[in-house]
Amino acid sequence: MKKLPIAVSSFEVMRSTDYLYVDKTHMLEALTSQGRYFFLSRPRRFGKSLLLDTMHQLFEGKRELFRGLHIEPNWDWSVCYPVIRLDFGSGTLKSPEELKEKIGEMLRHNVNRLQIRTTAQTSSGVLAELIEGSVKQYGQKAVVLIDEYDKPILDNIENDPVAQAMRDGLKNLYSVLKTQDAHLRFVFMTGVSKFSKVSLFSGLNQLEDISLDERFATICGYTHHDLQTLFADHLAGVDWAKLKQWYNGYNFLGEPVYNPYDILLFISKGHSYRNYWFETGSPSFLMKLFKQQQYFLPELSDIEVGEEILDNFDVEHIDPVTLLYQSGYLTIKETRRRMNDQLFFVLTVPNQEVQQALNTHLAGGYAQHGSPTRASLQFKLFDALNEGDIAGLEQHIKALFAGIPWRNYTYNELADSEGFYASVLYAFFASLNASIRAEDISNHGQTDLTIELGDFVYVMEIKRDTSPDYVAGEVNPALEQIQQRGYSAKYVGQGKTVFEVGMVFNTHQRNLVQFSSKQA
Repeated sequence: MKKLPIAVSSFEVMRSTDYLYVDKTHMLEALTSQGRYFFLSRPRRFGKSLLLDTMHQLFEGKRELFRGLHIEPNWDWSVCYPVIRLDFGSGTLKSPEELKEKIGEMLRHNVNRLQIRTTAQTSSGVLAELIEGSVKQYGQKAVVLIDEYDKPILDNIENDPVAQAMRDGLKNLYSVLKTQDAHLRFVFMTGVSKFSKVSLFSGLNQLEDISLDERFATICGYTHHDLQTLFADHLAGVDWAKLKQWYNGYNFLGEPVYNPYDILLFISKGHSYRNYWFETGSPSFLMKLFKQQQYFLPELSDIEVGEEILDNFDVEHIDPVTLLYQSGYLTIKETRRRMNDQLFFVLTVPNQEVQQALNTHLAGGYAQHGSPTRASLQFKLFDALNEGDIAGLEQHIKALFAGIPWRNYTYNELADSEGFYASVLYAFFASLNASIRAEDISNHGQTDLTIELGDFVYVMEIKRDTSPDYVAGEVNPALEQIQQRGYSAKYVGQGKTVFEVGMVFNTHQRNLVQFSSKQA
């Protein structure tokens, strides 16, 4: 069997050694023949660096590396182009000074490799001289490949002034590409996020975004067909439905793909289902954004958004949904046409790995429990829900909120609404891999949460009380609303035990003060 290309981003290494390679060169042929300036957004660990290195070797005319691939008989190997490569993927830059130093290092590397003489004192000036000098020396227009163009910004997304300074520094560098148009054969940029052209690519209007182009939907990632053919020996005996449920589901308006990192680690670890991709970088910056913007977590379920939400964002105006999508925590579930044929997207979490890991992370972030305490609460809540243990459910929900630090309630507008309590419960229930429906709609309105696990369905309504000394009355207003409006009716008679659960939370006691349930 061919070797697994774990952590291999060099096309030359992959092709000159016995590594397994999925041929994407038919898409490179289409790209290089139809245009000159392209941008591709994909989540981290999706093979963007390997894609750029493939382009690098292709434009340098290294035919021996492409033997047997689609593009070999379809490329003019008599022409070699000078390639300028900038890669922001390694390391973390925390100041404009570090960014300037990094850019200088990369430019010097290209100057030495291409043997071009430069005299400019600024990074933008050196890049301009590098492009012009390459054209003169090699007699062909230059190719510019930029990997992880946005990483210096994203690494500082929690610090607005630094993020803005990083953006301005990069904008100054990238502006050179517009002025050098006559000397450029091909430009390709990759990143996680798409910043607006106004903020980062001012003047570079010819940059074509192929991130949601059906023709290039599988340019990064593995398709199911790839796994069943090229990886057949490595995946012998695998439960295909389970593998798909765990790791497939990334949709870029074409055939869904698997994250390569997940599949390679899954195989190397003996077909063990784990959170391989998620563990490489948990979204702590997203958790901070959610809290700052008082984001209501149940709204993550089947979000409908317009094209402009996914298309771009700027440092000063970051929508958590945009960042969740562009970072790979949400993907496109379906497309819809509304209002004068405008395109809308329904977003969802791509697969079980991301669903479980993201909700566990969000549960910890919202509740601020330590990992051992959180895990213990998750196990207890799971057992209570799975066994229909109503008394245990009440006890564990109280323990959950009792452990939340007081600072989570202070200066937090969301904590002053029912949304805070619903968000905490949603995150914990969703981390149990239960079927959960937020603001579940019936003929008479909508209940806050509906949880389905095992043989049980729990229809839940939440009320918030602000009185200094709450005394539970005979009637639970939350349960009364469920019963009066018939929220649970649509689940009765489907072979599962249905519980109506009414909960009242008090803002002074910061906990559950009344819990009532009834079997429907």
